[in-house]
Amino acid sequence: MTDLSAARRRLVVDRVSRRLIPFVFLSYVVAYVDRVNIGFAAGALQRDLGLSNSQYGLGAGLFFLGYCLFEVPSNLILERVGARRWIARIMIVWGVVSMATMFVSDNVSFYVARIVLGIAEAGFFPGVVLYLTYWIPAAERARTGALFMMAAPVAIIVGAPVSEAILKMDGLLGLHGWQWLFVMEGVPAVVLGVLALWMLTDRPEQATWLPDEDRRWLAGIMAAEREQRMQTGHASVGRSLRSGRVWLLCTAYLLNTSVTYGVFLWLPKILDEASGASGFGLSALTAIPFVAALIAMVWVGRHSDRTGERKLHVAGCAITAAVGLLLAVTFRQNVILLVLSFTLSQMGQRAVMSVFWAIPPMLLGGTAAAAGIGLINAIGNLGGFFGPSVMGVLRESTGGYSGGLLVLAGALRLFS
Repeated sequence: MTDLSAARRRLVVDRVSRRLIPFVFLSYVVAYVDRVNIGFAAGALQRDLGLSNSQYGLGAGLFFLGYCLFEVPSNLILERVGARRWIARIMIVWGVVSMATMFVSDNVSFYVARIVLGIAEAGFFPGVVLYLTYWIPAAERARTGALFMMAAPVAIIVGAPVSEAILKMDGLLGLHGWQWLFVMEGVPAVVLGVLALWMLTDRPEQATWLPDEDRRWLAGIMAAEREQRMQTGHASVGRSLRSGRVWLLCTAYLLNTSVTYGVFLWLPKILDEASGASGFGLSALTAIPFVAALIAMVWVGRHSDRTGERKLHVAGCAITAAVGLLLAVTFRQNVILLVLSFTLSQMGQRAVMSVFWAIPPMLLGGTAAAAGIGLINAIGNLGGFFGPSVMGVLRESTGGYSGGLLVLAGALRLFS
């Protein structure tokens, strides 16, 4: 295997990161916006489709049922046919489905549209996580993972004002504002899907954009890491799917995503009712927690890579997020303190992600990594169904959000 100086190795990893991370970051921004833009359109959707709070919460969560069913098969196909073509296929199809959501007319068609969108997007996030294990050495993954996963809070920060602006197109050409929202926010996914065919390279061995010596070193180091994982971890699909450690990670991620989507898909309504703000004022309030989360994600990811420690970082972030939700219940009548409470919660909630996703590749090798990462994301993202649904049911039965937030805080405590 070609050897390089430490400085040269650092330059190679940085060059790979500059080539791949911005594109997958932008793609994930678009994916996240398409997944959660109903949170911005919730009021109009409920009014025009006649949806109750529980029906809206159910529809918001049904995305993750379709998503769950196709995660593992999608990652296994990606491993076989290559990330470039498969990620492009995922993006183009989900963009088309997102645009087609403009045709929903009642609760049933809304449910169907959400399930189909989940099926269409299935495999994108775990596919990118798997793809980065082909390119980024293990010691660098929390930092680069943080740069990729920063797309989620950025999507909310950017998506809120953009979505509010699109919603103001209500009535143009006889369409509702939420119809314009689904159309205009679905187009970028199709465009990026086509660009993925040119921007992504399947493996380091094929990276003609790297100098020969750098390409040989990177291909060698990644091959050595794969071989080590196959010797020390699970290397077969069957053993991966039966592994107690993999199912423990599935459970932990399920709890975390229940909170992630339970909070976000209701956060605009919570802040709306607490502050009376609307439009860009509401967007600004919603964005504050996620701006702080960006800083926390980068700092925690770098600290975890520098120390080489993963588990305590994950637990500490989860506890921080739980404390934030408890404070949100306490300060629900004070808008400033409520926003600060959600800010603390999101700093912990979002920072945990990059460190968490650095753990599965340490345990899995070969095709098992594709299956295991897909399974963890599939089972974990069922939390996207449970979280919003629990919030909707408890909001309807109690008349407030405190019960739902307490349940989510309890989930984080179990996660830690």
